[in-house]
Amino acid sequence: VQLQASGGGLVQAGGSLRLSCAASGRTFSTYAMGWFRQAPGKEREFVAAISRSGDNTNYKDSVKGRFTISRDNAKSTVYLQMNSLKPEDTALYYCAADRLGRATMTLEHYYYWGQGTQVTVSS
Repeated sequence: VQLQASGGGLVQAGGSLRLSCAASGRTFSTYAMGWFRQAPGKEREFVAAISRSGDNTNYKDSVKGRFTISRDNAKSTVYLQMNSLKPEDTALYYCAADRLGRATMTLEHYYYWGQGTQVTVSS
């Protein structure tokens, strides 16, 4: 599967952005999906994950209550709604697909990766 992330940009602290990740192919619903981010000089870290059906979600503690992951299997797209953004949310955001459907926080579980979309939050 090929993944194409979009929706990043520059926003002031307290603002919102919605990231999208469009997947190619007809098997999107068989993958759990995740969002990760990487700030300059830091390791890539987990942000959120969603199960194949969308019934189960998982979040990094620092984004709980601010970010919401969702998916539309008919459109082969996963979303990350980001509200109340903070400067520390600034990073390159990646979407990823877990072909075994685990929806975990573990980076190594994700086999397919998109190219990343930049999110910059100014103070």
